[in-house]
Amino acid sequence: MSGLRIGMLTSGGDCPGLNAAMRGAMKACVEKFGEKNVEIVGIKNGYYGLINNQAKEMKRSDFSGILTVGGTILGTKRQSFKMLTSTEDGVDKIKAMKNTYKDLKLDCLITLGGNGTHKTANLLSEEGLNIIGLPKTIDNDIFMTDVTFGFHTAVNTATDVIDRLHTTAASHSRVIVAEIMGNKTGWLTLYSGIAGGADVIIIPECPYEIKKIIEAVRARASRGRGFSIIAVAEGAFDKDEAKLKRKDRLRQREESGIKTASERIAAEVERETGIESRVCVPGHMLRGGSPSAYDRFLASSMGARTAKLIEDGNFGVSVAMVNDRITENKLSDIAGISKPVPVDHQALKTAKQLGISLGI
Repeated sequence: MSGLRIGMLTSGGDCPGLNAAMRGAMKACVEKFGEKNVEIVGIKNGYYGLINNQAKEMKRSDFSGILTVGGTILGTKRQSFKMLTSTEDGVDKIKAMKNTYKDLKLDCLITLGGNGTHKTANLLSEEGLNIIGLPKTIDNDIFMTDVTFGFHTAVNTATDVIDRLHTTAASHSRVIVAEIMGNKTGWLTLYSGIAGGADVIIIPECPYEIKKIIEAVRARASRGRGFSIIAVAEGAFDKDEAKLKRKDRLRQREESGIKTASERIAAEVERETGIESRVCVPGHMLRGGSPSAYDRFLASSMGARTAKLIEDGNFGVSVAMVNDRITENKLSDIAGISKPVPVDHQALKTAKQLGISLGI
């Protein structure tokens, strides 16, 4: 064969492992098809670059030394599915993406991203393009895959944050609320909270009762533990808010002047217990830095899988890890579907067994 042209783009939030996955895909394709038979085209800034034909021919040297590098060498932009399918600005974005694909003479396009990226990837697949997805997100919430690359590194970073908060909380006898990324799901907060020894873990899947959190803090104080660490997913809400639609929750918070669950929890704990409380938001630090050894392995393995899929002509799929095996799922089966923490998940049982309050 000759002239196999493979496009790559990274979309949505960045995370460690994106570069490793692209490197893995390139190396596996070169190994399988031969260096002279493979051309890699990098699409800059995600789907925005695909719409506007922002692309560059990539050399093998472009992938050298990036296994350990965080972020993405192609750049990325957040583009909502609604924005990508809208023609309000006079641009038919779907048509523009299809035209770029054809103008670049691509044989397939590898899209690296999370739920939103996969939703658009499925749309392009249904439009007749040869698409292969690679699942990245620190939220670990892509349906039908056990783990996404970027998650493991973010757990390490969030755990380090919680570790460091212990010493300052203990020194000042404070309650510190660590707000961990996770708008819709609590995988990152749950895993790092357990690993970091948090006393309370609050996630969106388990709407909390503030009195339960206060009880946990008071119980520790009664045992002579004058400080507590509360790990809260940014998308958490209480049982009363759970009865509301998301837009109504946000409006209610805006009106109250306390916009996040973390701020509310800290304020109410301090008021009810008298223990000085603070909020720490590590934010985008959780996305940054070099990928862990496990994420390098996972990203490389998932990237390498794309060569086999291309050889088999198996498109319209996303690579996945299922039962410790690298496999793939149909994009149509997973697009637009999130993976929440099941209420009977072993990690929740472990937290309870360790005496960690879930605020319920």
